[in-house]
Amino acid sequence: MTVRTTLPEKKLTKALDRVHRAQTRVLTRYPGDSGARQPVHTVYGGAHLFTAETAKKLGELSIRSLDTYAPDAATFAEAIGIKGDLAPKVYERVREKLGREAVEDFRIDFEDGYGNRPDDEEDGHAVAAAQQVAAGMAAGTLPPFIGIRIKPLTRELAGRSLRTLDIFLTELLDKSGGKLPENFVVTLPKIMSKVDVETLVSAFEILEDRLGLDTGALKVEFMVETTQSIFDMEGRTALPRLHRAAEGRLTGAHFGTYDYTANCDITAAHQKMRHPACDFAKHVMKVSFAGTGVALSDGATNIMPIPPHKGKDLSEEQKRENKAAVFSAWRLHADDVRHSLVNGFYQGWDLHPGQLPTRYGAVYAFFLDGLAPASERLKNFVDKAAQATLVGDVFDDAATGQGLLNYFLRGIACGAVTEEEALATGLSLEEIRSKSFVKIMAARRSKA
Repeated sequence: MTVRTTLPEKKLTKALDRVHRAQTRVLTRYPGDSGARQPVHTVYGGAHLFTAETAKKLGELSIRSLDTYAPDAATFAEAIGIKGDLAPKVYERVREKLGREAVEDFRIDFEDGYGNRPDDEEDGHAVAAAQQVAAGMAAGTLPPFIGIRIKPLTRELAGRSLRTLDIFLTELLDKSGGKLPENFVVTLPKIMSKVDVETLVSAFEILEDRLGLDTGALKVEFMVETTQSIFDMEGRTALPRLHRAAEGRLTGAHFGTYDYTANCDITAAHQKMRHPACDFAKHVMKVSFAGTGVALSDGATNIMPIPPHKGKDLSEEQKRENKAAVFSAWRLHADDVRHSLVNGFYQGWDLHPGQLPTRYGAVYAFFLDGLAPASERLKNFVDKAAQATLVGDVFDDAATGQGLLNYFLRGIACGAVTEEEALATGLSLEEIRSKSFVKIMAARRSKA
């Protein structure tokens, strides 16, 4: 059979070369999710209060809150609004997590949670916090992720902010033998233009050189809490430009609910996690960072699960009021976490140890509720490799593979799903731990 074509070979080659070059640029800019662990939350605390034992103490306080107000699975399920059939497994895993690793990420805060103080006082707290981080490194008491939030680089605060960063890192590296903690990051708040990012990157480069760190060792995390970090003064989408200004150092972008809504002139009574203005900004974040590998985090629920009555000799009425107040705050927090998860934000802020049970409760219920259908979809997908499959009424194409694998990687990393449960996907533990759907498929095809 003779097949005839019309396109000249040279022109076809030129066209294909252009496509390949463009795809290379796109893949460089959008490498996709690496499958690396992302914490489910970041706990913020004032720098003046941080010690090497902070994470441990927060865990102890979170278990005390759970024991006091939800001593059994049914009560906990009622309090945070999860399905009764999930309650025993969720409750058991939440308790285990709180005892083992209650805090996944901690941010030592020199900004809103710390305030403006005399220079000598902040200097002292920067030194003390660094010494405590070094002590935690030596003792193995730090959470898996940790960092500091500096002040914004405004005209009034930029000098103070960079001085605190300098003091903290200089002291930390002196006391730690020149090493940073694993997954260390610097959080940059209230970004107004790419100059803020460029200034911080420039400071990073000098500090790395002077302190003997590898180039690129210092990473940055954006706070998205100003309208200028969504659209710049020219009306352009700002986040991609801020990302480029970070020069490969950006690890995450965290939404700041209350500063952002205040920027939008929303009154305090309506500054809430699920306000439409927040959803809009977070969707811009999703679109801007999709496929880049930058981890996204939602903000914080600011109603704390704090009982109004204190002391041991409380009346029955006071105990009921305490329980009602805690349950109300727990339910609000759990609903906020669920809203974040549904919208693809797998991380959020926690501000109080009493929020840790509800953080894990809502996250674990989310993953466990979707475990069976996700297992079936991934098993069918793996079995048919690169072919499209139809499971029920959900159509999967080739791009779904890594997303499905990431579901299990996230669930396993936070303790919601066990590795044994993930075997229902048809993958081996070795394949799951590889974190790469492409590698799994390549290995399976080579054996076929």
